[in-house]
Amino acid sequence: MDTTDLLVDAFQRVRDAVHPAVQGLTPEQLSTRLEGQANSIAWLVWHLARVQDHHVADAAGTQQVWTADGWEKRFGLPFDPDATGYGHGPEDVSAVKVESGELLTGYFEAVHEATLRFVGSLNPEDLDRVVDTRWDPPVTLGVRLVSVIDDDLEHVGQAAFVRGLLQGS
Repeated sequence: MDTTDLLVDAFQRVRDAVHPAVQGLTPEQLSTRLEGQANSIAWLVWHLARVQDHHVADAAGTQQVWTADGWEKRFGLPFDPDATGYGHGPEDVSAVKVESGELLTGYFEAVHEATLRFVGSLNPEDLDRVVDTRWDPPVTLGVRLVSVIDDDLEHVGQAAFVRGLLQGS
């Protein structure tokens, strides 16, 4: 298996988990915060897509899908267009409400497709390129992509857990 196939497989696993976590839920279920404090499914899926969009676009040198394709207007959230959910407090989490699960999965799919286009263009040497010098050691593209996959899988797992609790299974 080559590097591209491995990354595509990992990002596909995120996709394969996002849809079942969201599918068939009402807007109210998507925005439910267990005990009024936990992150909602809507926030978790929005956040994982925003972080992936932000990090991949930065690494690719492209505009984020969020703003390039008008998703920020479709969502109508009360945040700066650059917001990804990092550092959000309880009020911010509560503000992420969606009209449908299709809005969430639509944005996620657009980000997923952009990610696959970028990952498909990479060769193994590209993964050693430094993409963030704010850390010690500096972050390479390979490390950044693995970090995005890890973060996405953690958040979609949380969304699936919340879904299970909401549905009693």
